[in-house]
Amino acid sequence: MVALSLKICVRQCNLVKTMQFEPSTAVYDACRIIRERVPEAQTGQASDYGLFLSDEDPRKGIWLESGRTLDYYMLRNGDILEYKKKQRPLKIKMLDGAVKTIMVDDSKTVGELLVTICSRIGITNYEEYSLIQEVMEEKKEDGTGTLKKDRTLLRDERKMEKLKAKLHTDDDLNWLDHSRTFREQGVEETETLLLRRKFFYSDQNVDSRDPVQLNLLYVQARDDILNGSHPVSFDKACEFAGIQAQIQFGPHIEHKHKPGFLDLKEFLPKEYIKQRGNEKKIFQIYLCSLASNNHRSWLVQYK
Repeated sequence: MVALSLKICVRQCNLVKTMQFEPSTAVYDACRIIRERVPEAQTGQASDYGLFLSDEDPRKGIWLESGRTLDYYMLRNGDILEYKKKQRPLKIKMLDGAVKTIMVDDSKTVGELLVTICSRIGITNYEEYSLIQEVMEEKKEDGTGTLKKDRTLLRDERKMEKLKAKLHTDDDLNWLDHSRTFREQGVEETETLLLRRKFFYSDQNVDSRDPVQLNLLYVQARDDILNGSHPVSFDKACEFAGIQAQIQFGPHIEHKHKPGFLDLKEFLPKEYIKQRGNEKKIFQIYLCSLASNNHRSWLVQYK
C-alpha cells in the first residue's frame, strides 16, 4: 500500500514536520508515532492530545476520532493535520449569577460534555440540563416589544390563557444541540454559556439533600414568574413574594421588615407592582413563612 505523506503541525510550537503513514493506521497510533518521532510533541499527557483537520470555516474543522483510520477521512498527500491539545476552557454561568470555568474536551459533543460539567458542579441529573448562548437570547428578546406591553395587563383567567399562547418560551431560546460539538456550533472559547434546566423529570426528588439543584430550580422558577414567562394570579404572585422575602432576608423582624422595605420590582411581576394592597399582602405571607426548607416550600407552591 502506498504511504500517505502528511504535514503534521505541532500547534503549541508551530512546528511543521512532513511524515509518512500507512493509510490504514489508526488515529490513536498516528498520535503515538508523532510523539515518538517529534520531541516537541512529547509534552503533557498523551491522552490530552489529538489530531485536528482544520478548515477555512472554523465550524467545519473536525477532530479525528482515535478509533478511526486515516483513510476513513479521505486524506490526501500534503494535507495538514494539527497535533494539539483537545482541552479548552469553558465559562459556565449559573442562574444565580455565579460563573465557573471548567476545562472540557473540545472533541466531544455537548451531550457528552454535560456529564462532565454537571458532575463538576454537583448536579446528578445531567440529562435534564442544557446550555444557552446568552447573546443570541438577548437579541431575540429585543424584538418582543408587543409581548412586553401585553404583560402589563392585569391577568384574569381569560387574559392569562391568551398570554400563554403568545409567551416567549424555552423553545425560543438558543439551546445548543447536544449531538454537535461547541466548535460545530460556533461557540468560541471567550464565550460564557448559561447552564439552565430544560427538562423536568425528577422535581419530586429535589429536596434539601440536594442544595445545588434546589437553588438552581428555585432561581429559574422565580425568574420565570418575575419576567412573565410563567403567568400567575395576583394572589399567587404575592404568596411567592412573601416566601421569597423569607428566603432572602430570613425570619420576619417587625421593626425592620415593614412596608417600604422591599423593592417590589425584585418580588412581583411588573403588572402587579402598583396594585393596591400588594405589599401588605406580601408581608402577611412573609410573617407566616417558616424558616426551614424555604426553597422547597416555594417550589411546592410553584407547581
